[in-house]
Amino acid sequence: MADDSGNVRPAHPDYERVVRESFARQGLMKQLGAWMVEVAPGRVVIELPYAGRVTQQQGFFHGAVIAAIGDVAGGYAALSLMPAASEVVTVEYKVNFIRPAKGPLVRATGEVVRAGRSITVARIDVALVDGDQAETCALLQASYARFAAVAG
Repeated sequence: MADDSGNVRPAHPDYERVVRESFARQGLMKQLGAWMVEVAPGRVVIELPYAGRVTQQQGFFHGAVIAAIGDVAGGYAALSLMPAASEVVTVEYKVNFIRPAKGPLVRATGEVVRAGRSITVARIDVALVDGDQAETCALLQASYARFAAVAG
């Protein structure tokens, strides 16, 4: 959560391990070939390389794939601020596709806007990345609900 100076502090001291271990269990992200680049309190970055399996018929990254990595980046940004033994589930998200994306890589950057006790809201920017150039191809806003993790 945010302290008096506006800095975001995680509620769990081992948040990065929790987030990375949870991401490693994501079957969809494995199938797509996505990886987690950055985990910070209230911020997560996920990248996905271009491949035929993630495109639509015209060769662009599929919109569903762009939305999925955006949703996952926002969800893990939310989880990074949760207390121990928490999980999150998506309540809703809205996606605006800004431009078609065709290139070597897309990067989803999820950042928490407001972390509540039960609902957290995040903004996510999905950018097409080519070398040092990055251009937004989609914007998402999403809500995530916190619940107690189930052992097993």
